[in-house]
Amino acid sequence: MSFEEIFCQDKAVSILQRAFASDKIAHAYIFSGSEGVGKFKTVCQWSKLLLCAEPIMQNGITDSCGQCPSCIKFQNGSHPDFNHIHKELLEFTEGGKSKAAPVDVPIAVIREFLIAKVSSRPVFSKRKIFVVSEAEKLNKHSQNALLKILEEAPQYCCIILLCTRLQSLLATTKSRCQIVPFLPISEDKITEQLKQAGAEKKSAKYFARLANGSLGVACKLVQLESEGADFYQTKKEIINSLCNLSLRDTLNLAEKILSQAKTISEIWAKLNKEMSKPDIKRTVGKIMIRIIMSALYDAMRLDFVQAESLVNFDQLEDIKKLAARFNCEQAAEKISQANQAIQQIESNVNERLIFERLLLNVAVSDSMACSNVQR
Repeated sequence: MSFEEIFCQDKAVSILQRAFASDKIAHAYIFSGSEGVGKFKTVCQWSKLLLCAEPIMQNGITDSCGQCPSCIKFQNGSHPDFNHIHKELLEFTEGGKSKAAPVDVPIAVIREFLIAKVSSRPVFSKRKIFVVSEAEKLNKHSQNALLKILEEAPQYCCIILLCTRLQSLLATTKSRCQIVPFLPISEDKITEQLKQAGAEKKSAKYFARLANGSLGVACKLVQLESEGADFYQTKKEIINSLCNLSLRDTLNLAEKILSQAKTISEIWAKLNKEMSKPDIKRTVGKIMIRIIMSALYDAMRLDFVQAESLVNFDQLEDIKKLAARFNCEQAAEKISQANQAIQQIESNVNERLIFERLLLNVAVSDSMACSNVQR
């Protein structure tokens, strides 16, 4: 792995390259961008470079040599000066054994795996790296505990927060870090990558649009499809059901979605042993809601864009039926309700209740609402 292999993040790579060339490496960074756009790959390569004993220049890019003892240890996952911090470390904290996988990054993890280790000097390289995954899940207490370290980190220390929602971080946290933006990847480039991975043209195009600029998410959907998850067929059935959804059908559709989400989650868990099952379940639930959102979004803008530009370009007749039920304002309101449902999933609210409530809201058309008012 080298910087040249980082896909479509030239701006972020350029920021890091300039910092290294001028020897103005920040003590704390926030790598900010959507899930699956290359933040973790970049932070690994950046860390490997910072720890490398003999950096090299290739095609105008400074990179790790890949051959020194430091690089070999990093590639083997055994570098003592590289610390990857994530919420699943809770079970290795004092008093954390046997606790369920947390939703947020607990303060105990930050204290024991970052704050307590910062003061000890590097043992193998000139620097010591701390990478915090899912920094958007750092609660207020965890962030406040970090402030002093972020402001007064030892010269040999570099702390990097990987964040998908920059607005979730406190202003005091952001002000102490250099923010490196990671931009969404273009649909065309994602589609081409998916086709190279074996996806059919139509499904590749759909997954690229559903992923909304995230190559990682799109690739995972294609991988799940190849393992028998039937994700593409599931989305077609969900959108078809939404067109004529009545109140009496909502519970059955919610049950169907939850059942399929469970199947997909089980396949995902087999493919990714590092991600906790609760996290996988929440991720799949959010994708299912985004399928519903995509149909409402298409219905809202049907009269203003070409059919080929729709997310669900392959189900035009279904989108037309959905558009006939809701005007733009109504569709926008239901999209807002779907966004709230995603936030509820992230907060670990019961998924059955979330989907039932969301689908009940979708089932209520304007004509039904007017009829209820007249009664």
